[in-house]
Amino acid sequence: MRWWCVLCLCACLHCEELFSQAQYAFRVSFVDKQGSPPLSNPQLFLSQRSIDRRIAQGLSVDASDQPVSPDYIDSVLAETGGVLHLTSRWLNHCVVLTNDSTDILLLNGKPYVSGIKHVATYSSGLHNRPSGDNDKYDKFGSEVDLSGLLRTTGSPAFYGTTYNQTQVVNGDHLHDRGYKGQGKLIAVLDEGFSWVNTNRAFDYLRNSGRLVDKYNFVYDSDSVYGYSSHGTSSLSTIAAYVPDTFVGAAPEAEYALYITEYAGAEQEIELDNMLAATERADSLGADIVTESLGYNLYTNPFYYPFVYADIDGKSSVAAKAANIAASKGIIFVASAGNEGGVGWNYVLTPGDADSAITVGSVSEFKVVAGNSGYGPNAAGRRKPDVCMVGNPAAVLTTGVNANFINGTSFATPQLAGWAACLWQSSPSRNAYQIKTAIIESAHAYATPDNHIGYGVPDFKKAQELLGIKGPIVNVNNWLAASPNPFTKDIFVAIYHDSGDVELMLAGMDGRTIFVDKRVLNRGTHTLTLTTPELATGIYILTVTAGEKKQSIRIEKN
Repeated sequence: MRWWCVLCLCACLHCEELFSQAQYAFRVSFVDKQGSPPLSNPQLFLSQRSIDRRIAQGLSVDASDQPVSPDYIDSVLAETGGVLHLTSRWLNHCVVLTNDSTDILLLNGKPYVSGIKHVATYSSGLHNRPSGDNDKYDKFGSEVDLSGLLRTTGSPAFYGTTYNQTQVVNGDHLHDRGYKGQGKLIAVLDEGFSWVNTNRAFDYLRNSGRLVDKYNFVYDSDSVYGYSSHGTSSLSTIAAYVPDTFVGAAPEAEYALYITEYAGAEQEIELDNMLAATERADSLGADIVTESLGYNLYTNPFYYPFVYADIDGKSSVAAKAANIAASKGIIFVASAGNEGGVGWNYVLTPGDADSAITVGSVSEFKVVAGNSGYGPNAAGRRKPDVCMVGNPAAVLTTGVNANFINGTSFATPQLAGWAACLWQSSPSRNAYQIKTAIIESAHAYATPDNHIGYGVPDFKKAQELLGIKGPIVNVNNWLAASPNPFTKDIFVAIYHDSGDVELMLAGMDGRTIFVDKRVLNRGTHTLTLTTPELATGIYILTVTAGEKKQSIRIEKN
């Protein structure tokens, strides 16, 4: 991106202040993190869930996880009289809003400042304007019928209008086995989530307490239920749940909703918003981030169109956010964009990011949409990685009757939802292994190209690639164990009414190796049993759940 002379820019912008009370956004970068909380106590800046995600994948908390120095932030605000918009611990900067653009010059020569860049102009201000949101009407609505959770899922009758986009990727194979995203947290970055608080398609999400966080990074508030229905439609493809009418890909996952896009103009600050939202998702302990946004030009405060070299997979702030998120054990799902075949033609950023899983758009017959963004990125990495149904996709806005809309925006979150279900089915795998299995399962994996990528994933095949081939678990066939043979971990799927469950592993000689006791709520659960060092051979796993008892013969490699 172009770096402008701050002094010249401020002189130009200051003229506008004579006519309106504008706000000017500057990214201020710092030389170090002096005064930040120590790495020895990560609970001060990361949730336990976030720490646990790192531990499970063999990752360490490092200096990039430490917050920006509070002393430096205080100094910037004191010097400029500005308003803090956001901070980035990963890139060690803040974005500050000033009413007088020349105030930023007071930071010149400060020893703790390594760089200053103008990233946005808001002619009528930003944080002081009314949100126009409808959060005050945030209510749960009517109770949703939960009996659908026990119905046979592999049919059009259950999925309704989402059946085509479900069956083409074999997503119902995961649902039939009880994997609907339970225990996985998906952060959704978008422009707005109008009616998510009132549409009964989201009742099950809200009433079950799985909407765990929401934030508006544009207006620095928790108001998200307004501004646009674009995020509503994206979210519906994964989180909506109306059996027999519309069922999303991961209806039992947890969700965080973040607004990062300002509808008034395309400005570089929106990439900072995306970065800050991704960092918040990381701190919260999110497993997956999905964004249906992308950038190839800025229109304000100056017009700057990208060139192909700009999408090199690592240079934009948004691409850096995606890559760092992946290094923290998060699956980052990015939209390829809808610029294929005209003008720009290529994928957008952060869809160019090396470590993102970038999603293009196809029809239900796996025919790639002409406007789906092309790759590779400027460094030669194949993009998109895969494609999902988005030409058109079934989505919701105000009610439960689907609209059919074209776009990679609505293909992208579907991938995130199915990835959550797949990861739930194979909890010992890391983010990279889940991503790799998805890509390797795609129908054009042997013959990829720069438009469809590796093709359309098959989540039944992806599960098999990960070594999970267990049978359906439901009321009648209530128990399964996999993989069989196993190496270390045994994944036990149980459908249980509720109450005590005992799992006992014994040798063929009847000797008890270990006993694991749990208390489970009603529903389908996947339990991970980590075995001690065992000799190769046959073992017996016996599960007692209430009045039910069953033994499974299982082999150790």
